[in-house]
Amino acid sequence: MNETAPRPNTNEPRLARLDELKIDRGDERTPPRAGMIVGVIVVVLAIAGVAWFFLRPRPPVVKTAVAAEVAANASGTTTVLNAAGYVTARRQATVSSKVTGKVMEVLVEEGTQVAEGQLVARIDASIPAAAHRLAASQVDAAGSAREETRVRIAQAKLDLERQEKLFKGGFTSEADRDRASHDLRALEARLAMQQDELAVAQRSLAMRQQDLTDTEIRAPFAGVVTSKNAQPGEMISPMSAGGGFTRTGICTLVDMASLEFEVDVNEAYINRVRPGQPVEAVLDAYPDWRIPAHVITIVPTADRQKSTVMVRIGIDGRDPKILPEMAVKVSFVEPQQPGAPAARAVTVPKAALRREGELDTLFVVKNEGTLERRAVQVAETAGDLVKLAAGLAPGERVVTEGPATLKDGDRVRVAAGEEGKK
Repeated sequence: MNETAPRPNTNEPRLARLDELKIDRGDERTPPRAGMIVGVIVVVLAIAGVAWFFLRPRPPVVKTAVAAEVAANASGTTTVLNAAGYVTARRQATVSSKVTGKVMEVLVEEGTQVAEGQLVARIDASIPAAAHRLAASQVDAAGSAREETRVRIAQAKLDLERQEKLFKGGFTSEADRDRASHDLRALEARLAMQQDELAVAQRSLAMRQQDLTDTEIRAPFAGVVTSKNAQPGEMISPMSAGGGFTRTGICTLVDMASLEFEVDVNEAYINRVRPGQPVEAVLDAYPDWRIPAHVITIVPTADRQKSTVMVRIGIDGRDPKILPEMAVKVSFVEPQQPGAPAARAVTVPKAALRREGELDTLFVVKNEGTLERRAVQVAETAGDLVKLAAGLAPGERVVTEGPATLKDGDRVRVAAGEEGKK
């Protein structure tokens, strides 16, 4: 019996090789998922921090100046109050006509200097001239009728004398003599009536002459024409008429010798003002020009809306540069007491001031770089500098240039090179 030899197992090497390809998952470790999340968060935060550093809002850069101490007033006086107002004219008028008519000629322009009674315009005089000629004719007719009656009276007197002689000689009747006497008295009565008619006609002629004179518009006083309001061809009337197409004046005339300052003083400080008190005024148009003035009067009433009292101030140094409606700032002053310490003030650039309603304010830069809004009292302006009587101490730093949006409490950065600048 043949024994068959065992057949070799050919699958064993293949299985060994497959075993080599198996992954031993028993030794596999789970990746650290929590650590990856933390790393991502750290990276995001780092990026956000860098972005914030470069994109964060930075304090605005401002230019500054340091307040310098000066004498408050070099003239030996002390400023007790400051106020603002305008130049006004106590004597001004809108020159118009007394009658309604069409403007034929205007003889003035803005800036014309006119004398009292000078002709400034003419209006249409055709109808007043015709009425004047008619009235003159009526006067002539009344005068002629009166002369005729006078001749008749002279004749009646002669007739009466003849009748008297004839009656005495017995050559005429008493009736004829009485008739001649009555005729004379009738003519004398007619003459008296005609005298009255002539007087009435003369008065009518005077009225027509006045109407004719009223067509010539003349200056009521000497002054300067500040505005020309009508042109030839327009209608003019002493009252508004014609739905707004009728002028009410030819021009506006101002007496420059009557110019004065009118200022509003807060009623809380009106006790510092008295009539005759010296005043120093500065026009906004000429900040370097100090005008001597004095208080004329304190208007005896207050403005309920503004809580102010109007003060009229006379101008001591009159000048053609002072014009109506100019803005002015005034300082009420008093002589400095002997032995009293000199009052001190500070000066800052004019650019540091900001106007807020009725207040002058500025921004003070504190040591920590924060802003403090401060109300100040302006004493005077001289060129690019402003003298402050109150509200700021010497050595404080103020903002002269910066964004318009600055407000109290903002942090700012002083421009490079100005930190130690005086």
